[in-house]
Amino acid sequence: MLVIEDLAVEVGDKPILAHINMEIPEGETHILFGPNGSGKTSLMMTIVGFSGYRVTHGKITFKGEDITYMPIHERARLGIGVSFQRPPTINGLRTRDLVALCARNQPADIEALADLLNFREFLERDVNRNFSGGEIKRSELLQLMAQQPDLVLLDEPESGVDLENIVLLGEVVNTLLERGVKYPRGFEPGHIHLKKRTKSALVITHTGHILDYITADRGQVLYNGHLCCSRNPREILKWIREYGYEECVRCAI
Repeated sequence: MLVIEDLAVEVGDKPILAHINMEIPEGETHILFGPNGSGKTSLMMTIVGFSGYRVTHGKITFKGEDITYMPIHERARLGIGVSFQRPPTINGLRTRDLVALCARNQPADIEALADLLNFREFLERDVNRNFSGGEIKRSELLQLMAQQPDLVLLDEPESGVDLENIVLLGEVVNTLLERGVKYPRGFEPGHIHLKKRTKSALVITHTGHILDYITADRGQVLYNGHLCCSRNPREILKWIREYGYEECVRCAI
């Protein structure tokens, strides 16, 4: 699904990422751990295609196509979707209308999807205007549920979310990633099979709390702009809690 080869990235002529190699097969969910400021969001922004993140070396391939220098909108059309940690408020644009735009390539029952997230009452409000942290996360997931991307990028999905909201968000993320939770009646993507998932995900986390609510296949650690570990995500989280991120680097060396 996603292959990153020897990627190096600069922001404002400052090196941010170096020698990044990553593969996310079809149907797998990967967790990207790392302390604040390690480059996790920068990697996600580079995959999405934000212009402030300049690729100086390497290659990004998505579904067999080189997207290293492809514009953001073309990556979205190919099937990349993202939930930002701090998305903007968009005054004058109703949440309903944004969700409808996200679903333009397929029919979607917006009310049914909103009911999954207890979000129907927010559909007529401007995007993220006066939303709480949990409401913003639910709005982002509603857009992704409508878009149905092949690769889902989630940046700190547990950040600023209370316990009630994070349980709900975990259920919806598992639904989006085809991990056994039922869709609302009348919204059943035809490509889902019981034994084969088609959607992949990269989930960024600092605390690792999201692992209590979603299922993941593999974890990696990003530290000071370098990837330094790859194994079972729960093993990584246990190691980080006991010894800190610095031990991940020493172990890799």
